[in-house]
Amino acid sequence: MSNVTRLRHALPLGLDVNTSVAALDKAIADAVDAAKAAGLPQGLIVGLLHGHAHAQTHQMVTE
Repeated sequence: MSNVTRLRHALPLGLDVNTSVAALDKAIADAVDAAKAAGLPQGLIVGLLHGHAHAQTHQMVTE
């Protein structure tokens, strides 16, 4: 986990980080909106997001 940055130690964040976070947030919001429009149940959307978050956390912890 040596490549994980604690944000409270890196504040203020650089413009590139803020831009990347904003782009990621927009992409996630757009994907959720598209999934809702396609008729996916909200629980499935939440479950998928939770699963990806869990998988990424596991990857960070085990690296």
